[in-house]
Amino acid sequence: MLQHVNRWMKTGTLNGLLVLLIVLGASSCKSKKKMREVSNKEPMEKVEKDISHDNANKEMENDANKAKTAPPATLSTKLSGYFAAISSAPTVASANSSINEALMLFASPGVPVFIIIYESSSGEVDYDEPTTAEKYLNYLKDQKKNLNNIRDMKTNASGKITELELIKR
Repeated sequence: MLQHVNRWMKTGTLNGLLVLLIVLGASSCKSKKKMREVSNKEPMEKVEKDISHDNANKEMENDANKAKTAPPATLSTKLSGYFAAISSAPTVASANSSINEALMLFASPGVPVFIIIYESSSGEVDYDEPTTAEKYLNYLKDQKKNLNNIRDMKTNASGKITELELIKR
């Protein structure tokens, strides 16, 4: 029996040693792989950052070129922008500032504003009670929502709005 134990010890030790070597070998390969991944990752991140930086620069150049070649915003587009800015202004002061800027587009603060509330298929139009430009802009500030689109506007020789017609969305 002693011979069996000695033989088992020798083969067990040998097997144990083999298992230990395999485990160490396998773990050392993984750590080298991880080291390679880490060392390769940094240059890739740098390349990706460089590429994204180049793309951002190209986009900015394209935007600048579009701004140079784009036609100036129409009076209707400017006014719609002011309507949106006033109705979504975070503070009363910023809304008032936008109102003052928008009023510069009008011949006077008392320019009539007509709001169409109904239009029949035959072309018959019903209007809400007429208001003025200044009152309508303050209404947008108070209600904090713009429910109307610009339908038509009349301007004078200097390009200022003399009459505005809106329609409910």
